[in-house]
Amino acid sequence: MQPKAVARTRTKSDTVALRAAVMGLLALALVALQAVMAQAKPESLAPLAEQISPSVVNITTSTLVEGRTGPRGIVPEGSPFEDFFREFQDRNRGDEDGAPAPRRSSALGSGFVISEDGYVVTNNHVIEGADEITIEFFSGQELEATVIGTDPNTDIALLKVEADGPLPFVSFGDSDNARVGDWVIAMGNPLGQGFSVSAGIVSARNRALSGTYDDYIQTDAAINRGNSGGPLFNMDGDVIGVNTAILSPNGGSIGIGFSMAANVVTRVVDQLQEFGETRRGWLGVRIQDVTDDVADAIGLEAATGALITDVPEGPARDAGLQTGDVIVSFDGVDVEDTRGLVRQVGNSPVGAVVQVTVLREGETQTIPVTLGRREDADGAAAPEEEEPEAEAEAESSELLGLTLTALTDDMREELGVADDMNGLVVTDVEADSEAAEKGLIAGDVITEAGQQPVASISELTRSVEAAREAGRKSLLLLVRRGGDPRFVALTLGDE
Repeated sequence: MQPKAVARTRTKSDTVALRAAVMGLLALALVALQAVMAQAKPESLAPLAEQISPSVVNITTSTLVEGRTGPRGIVPEGSPFEDFFREFQDRNRGDEDGAPAPRRSSALGSGFVISEDGYVVTNNHVIEGADEITIEFFSGQELEATVIGTDPNTDIALLKVEADGPLPFVSFGDSDNARVGDWVIAMGNPLGQGFSVSAGIVSARNRALSGTYDDYIQTDAAINRGNSGGPLFNMDGDVIGVNTAILSPNGGSIGIGFSMAANVVTRVVDQLQEFGETRRGWLGVRIQDVTDDVADAIGLEAATGALITDVPEGPARDAGLQTGDVIVSFDGVDVEDTRGLVRQVGNSPVGAVVQVTVLREGETQTIPVTLGRREDADGAAAPEEEEPEAEAEAESSELLGLTLTALTDDMREELGVADDMNGLVVTDVEADSEAAEKGLIAGDVITEAGQQPVASISELTRSVEAAREAGRKSLLLLVRRGGDPRFVALTLGDE
C-alpha cells in the first residue's frame, strides 16, 4: 500500500509543477505580445510629431484674376430686381470705362522642406498660376518662395526659399518598402487649420488614378483640402509619399486618401532641381495590354507584355520595332503590362541605349533602342503608312460577325483616313456577335489580321485559314478608328 501512496504524491507534485510551468509560459507570451504591440503601435506619436513638425510648412498662394462683369444674366431683363443688381454692379466697377476691377484669389496647401538651403516640395496644383507664394514655418516665420520647376504629370512642384540660416528638413524614404498595414502619419494644413497631424495605415499600394506615371500609396490617415502637397511619413520619420488626392462624395475625408509614392517624387525632384524641368525617356510606341484572347491569337503562353499598336516617327521606328510586336522585356526587366512599361521607360535617362526584347511572329528578338525625350515628343507628327496601295474590291463579305468591304477613295474621304491607308471597312456588326461585345462598330477599319496586312476580303480569309491551321482559337485584328489603333482578338469558331 505504501508504494501506491508515494506514487500518488509524486503525481500531484508533477501536476503542480506543470501548472506552474504553463503559467510561466503564458506570462512570457503575454509579455512578448505586449512588446510586439508596443513595437507595432507606439503609445504616443508625440515624439515623432515633434521631430518632423519643423520641416512641414503651410503654403498660401495669391493670384490676380480678372474681375467679373457683375451679375449680368442672373435676373431676366425687365425683372423688378434689375435696378438693384445694376446698382450693385455699378458699385463694383473698377474704372471709368466700366471694366470690372481685378481681384486677388487665395489658396492654401501644404509642403515640406527637403534641404537645409530651402528647397520645398509641394503639389503642382497648389501653386499653379500663382504670382505670390508664401511659406509659413512651424515657428511662425514666413518667407516668400520662388518656383524652381513643376511636373503636372505627377502633380509635383519644387519651390525655393532664402533663409538667414539652415532650415530643418526631412529626407525621403524608400516607398517600395512600405507594406500594407504599416503605420503612417500625414501632416499639413487641412481646411486652413494649420500644422495638423493625422495617423493611419497604408491601405493599399501601387494605386493608379488617371495619370501616366501614377504610383499612389492609399492611406486611411485623414487627408482633407489643404493637405495637398504635405508629407506622408513612416514611423522612422522618412517621407514615403506626397499627399495629393482624396476619394470623397462630400469633399471631406472618408478614409481614402492618396499619396504619390516617394520613389516617383524623388526622380522628379532631382530633375527639377538640376534642370528646372523633367526629362523622361521616350520609346515612341503606342501600346495596349495583352489579354488572354490576344495571347492565344499570337501564341503567347501567358497574357503578359505590351502589344505595340502603332509605331510613329521616333526612336522605336528608327530601331526597327513594328506594329504587332509584343514587348516582353525592357532593359533586362520583364514587362508585365503597359503601365509598368510606361513607368520604366519614363524613369530611363534620355539618350540611353536600352535592349528591348520583342516577340515577333513567334520568335523573340532583342533590339537596341536609343531613347528620346518624352517632353519633346508631344508634338510628334503622325506616322506615315508605308504599305503599297492595293486594288480595292467593290464587293462586301460577312466574316467573324462583321460585314466588310475594302477601302475605296470615297470611303477614305468619308472616314477621314489617310489617302494611302489600305484595309477593310466594317459596314455592319451583328448585334449578338463577339465583335459587337468587344466594341467594333461600323466605320472601323481593319488593317491587319494575324499580324499581316489585309487590303482585301481574300487576304482576310487566308489569315483566318492560316490561324486555324496553326491551331489558334482566335484571330488578332488591328482595328483603326479615327486614326487610333488597337488590337482585338476574335474567336474563330468552327469552320
